[in-house]
Amino acid sequence: MSVTSATVKTASGSVRGFERDGVHAFLGIPYAAPPFGDRRFRPPAPHEPWDGVFQATQYGATVPKGPYPPPYDRLLPEPAIPGEDCLNLNVWTPDPSAGASLPVLVWIHGGAFVNGSGAVPQYAGDAFARDGVVCVTINYRLGVDGFLYLGDGVANCGLQDQLAALEWVQTNIAAFGGDPAKVTIAGESAGGMSVLTLLSMPRARGLFRGAVSQSGSGRVVMDRDTGERIGRELARRLGVEATREALATVPIERLIEVQSGIGMEFQLGADPEVFGPNARNHLPFEPTVDGDVLPAVPVDGLAAGGGSDVTLLAGWNAEEHRLFMVPTGVAPMVDEAMLAFMVGGFGLDPEAALAVYREQLPGATPGELLISVSTDALFRVATIRAAEARFGAARPTFLYEFAWRTPVEDLGACHALEIPFVFDTLSTEGEALAGLEGPQSLADEMHAAWVRFVATGEPGWLPYTPERRAAMRFDVESAQFDDPAAAERTVWP
Repeated sequence: MSVTSATVKTASGSVRGFERDGVHAFLGIPYAAPPFGDRRFRPPAPHEPWDGVFQATQYGATVPKGPYPPPYDRLLPEPAIPGEDCLNLNVWTPDPSAGASLPVLVWIHGGAFVNGSGAVPQYAGDAFARDGVVCVTINYRLGVDGFLYLGDGVANCGLQDQLAALEWVQTNIAAFGGDPAKVTIAGESAGGMSVLTLLSMPRARGLFRGAVSQSGSGRVVMDRDTGERIGRELARRLGVEATREALATVPIERLIEVQSGIGMEFQLGADPEVFGPNARNHLPFEPTVDGDVLPAVPVDGLAAGGGSDVTLLAGWNAEEHRLFMVPTGVAPMVDEAMLAFMVGGFGLDPEAALAVYREQLPGATPGELLISVSTDALFRVATIRAAEARFGAARPTFLYEFAWRTPVEDLGACHALEIPFVFDTLSTEGEALAGLEGPQSLADEMHAAWVRFVATGEPGWLPYTPERRAAMRFDVESAQFDDPAAAERTVWP
């Protein structure tokens, strides 16, 4: 049973949440102005102060986005809450009067930069607050609203939203009992990519001391030419000029419809005649290396010393791409010709690369081999490359692999499966990936490691170094191991 919480004063005004089982929750707090009207497709602006007390007792509006397509609408359920005050965040704390002493976790959701919100039930921060961590989940603009690029001096509004939320945390989290000097950012998938991107960005320096990238990559960005081609093609299909002002006149539903169509084309292989020769990623709306907000490809920024003073925890799930290839029925359709074509599309020599993968996975079908190669391309080896880029960093890097296999729909250790274990939300209504079989003992172990990392910078195993390449494998029986993807990583640039 919940009761009214204490009133907390922020820089924009007072907020009142609720208290339940010793945890105080404050939901839907605006951290920036509504991004509509004259602010559409523009960097975030400060929110106007409010009079009285803001009732932070329910999740706020979600940003403009379309639904997940089937079957992901069933496997990754997410709320869609109407309203324009969508740049908001949620705070869970064990004690708003703790005197700015508690470590803080700021969660950046995933969703391929076109879906997701801080209101997804699996992200509820009760367990982190129960264990002494102030937990914050945020919304940020997605799709065209967040990542439109036209070469007009404005870029990466979604990343700028994330920066604005982190600046809000620096200004206000002490009022909730959190220490602004003890902030760790974390995220999964597009959120993990955002974490590695923020880690590399000069404008993010000083906003956090720790970072957690779950199923992220330091390479999922586009160059300016590709970004501008996508923006102009979007405008052409909408029948308007390629300006922010013209695009702002398009009804949101129509914009998302065309955005989704371009996204589907990228999943099948973007036409280089339309989108340029560098449109290789599957995500047409993602951060652009614009030279200002994002000066460089994140992994290159890390190699140049970006984020060197931040401790990093990063990892992947052992069979990430089962989520994308099994429920869709693609995996059993893959034959040897398709496998070789797809591996070549990753820039590898199919014969040489597949010889290594066949040795590691004897008897694997072409579909299983493609799952493994794709997992490495976007997540496992991509994460290892980010860790290698930090070998000279002042602060350590820790790696993990999540290997527990869910029995749900033969998804195995698939993408996004680790989230309810990290948040200790296995019992959340609507948890579709782990189902009823998720072992609570593994959630206890994994959640405790994240709490430890946020509080101390040490998750409980050895760092990843050139000498040892240590990592932790989380499963029913977890254990530290050395040199993940030892053979496979040698075939990738």
